[in-house]
Amino acid sequence: MQMILQQAQKMQQQLQEAQAELATAEVTGQAGNGLVEVTVTAGLEPRSVKIDPKVVDPEDVETLQDLVAGALGDAVRRAQELQQQKMGPLAGGLDMGGLGLPGA
Repeated sequence: MQMILQQAQKMQQQLQEAQAELATAEVTGQAGNGLVEVTVTAGLEPRSVKIDPKVVDPEDVETLQDLVAGALGDAVRRAQELQQQKMGPLAGGLDMGGLGLPGA
């Protein structure tokens, strides 16, 4: 039982470390071959939007809107991938050694 408690404490510490890292980690998504870039944290908090002046056309706002939406979608996908990389191993749970406990 002591071993299980130690594993739980270790997992909790690893989880806290991963969450802290994800809170500050940034990913950038892009669209239009880099004409629009959106940077978000791995926690999906927006940080910045960069738009190449070449795509700013007052008569074609729809294209720019599509590019921003595409870059945001790419950034979210990348943030989710980073979350999975950091948190995935921790989601496996404790090794209960065949105790027949749910989720083990």
